[in-house]
Amino acid sequence: MSATRPLHAPMDQFAVKDDCLHIGGMALTELARRIGRTPFYAYDRSIIDRTITELRAALPAEISLHYAIKANPMPALLNHMATLVDGFDIASAGELRAALASGMSAHTISFAGPGKSVAELEAAITAGVTINLESETEFERVIAIAARGAMHPRVAVRVNPDFELKSSGMKMGGGARAFGVDAARVPALLTRIGQAGLHFRGFHIYAGSQNLRAEAIVEAQDLALDLALRLSAHAPGEVETINIGGGFGIPYFPGEQRLDLTPIADNLRTCLPALRERLPGVELIIELGRYLVGEAGIYVAEVIDRKESHGQIFLITNGGMHHHLAASGNFGQVIRKNYPVIIGNRVHGTTREIANVIGPLCTPLDVLASQMEMARAEIGDLIVVFQSGAYGYTASPTRFLGHPEPVEILV
Repeated sequence: MSATRPLHAPMDQFAVKDDCLHIGGMALTELARRIGRTPFYAYDRSIIDRTITELRAALPAEISLHYAIKANPMPALLNHMATLVDGFDIASAGELRAALASGMSAHTISFAGPGKSVAELEAAITAGVTINLESETEFERVIAIAARGAMHPRVAVRVNPDFELKSSGMKMGGGARAFGVDAARVPALLTRIGQAGLHFRGFHIYAGSQNLRAEAIVEAQDLALDLALRLSAHAPGEVETINIGGGFGIPYFPGEQRLDLTPIADNLRTCLPALRERLPGVELIIELGRYLVGEAGIYVAEVIDRKESHGQIFLITNGGMHHHLAASGNFGQVIRKNYPVIIGNRVHGTTREIANVIGPLCTPLDVLASQMEMARAEIGDLIVVFQSGAYGYTASPTRFLGHPEPVEILV
């Protein structure tokens, strides 16, 4: 391998003993034996705990931390997260049920998404969660539901900001977007919320996700807070919450490094006094998904064949893109890049090689690693895909071609 070839960031969140990866204090081979079959996802609660502890230590204490459960809605994981964070963000009625089942208080749950159905809005309003209004039509539906049931909906306005989060992996705001209400249209909507007598809570301003540049996140947070303060002049009541999203990324691809939290935390400490002066009682929320759980998860598949074709090695596994669409490159990548992948029971190995890791599906898109340097693997060895705690199982076409679905376990 060329010395100048970019490397993945060290995946040192898991211990390695006797050349075998350990997760939850257990050797991967023993975990696989206990589960009884592959493929599987495994999430290490101790790593989630450590990530959240380190994040809270870095950020100002008065900031609330919410978890966007679309990143990983596994019930056992949600039950654990409910003890660690201050609230959940949901994006469907199914996620609403999962959030409530975890024990999280409805008053600390917010519901985002541009296409909420009437039935979903009714369920959310009845439960008492905060509806992040994404359009004038959605506002009118909320009003109609409230009138029918004599309810008092809790609402915030999701703002499509007049800026973008630079260098984000996925832009969620700025310019023409399906998400939120254009900033210029928000004052008129706020007036209508006041006239309707809804319980106005505040603003949700989210510009983008998966950003590894602290300076870009700092700029976006500054702009979001400035926009929230400008819009607060039109608020129909006290601004109780400002959710500035997150956008915090984790390193997936060669050459990427972990996000430096220090500039972000320092900037928030600088901003808070001015925010408190203008809006004394406001709760400032940072909402994160993948940053909290992404690095705590692995996807594990078993090598079922080893073959050579035109000088290249192909490791054929019993798992692939139907279980882990993102690792295959088919979940938003323009040019496919490798996730960090190792042979879990031969982490370093006595022999190294360049190999391709391929799934069992009848499509050339079913690739977990392309021409990647790793320990030499044999049939029965365990392929591990790191950074798999977020947007893995539930973001994948698990029914494609009728293969068995993977197991999920929290350890």
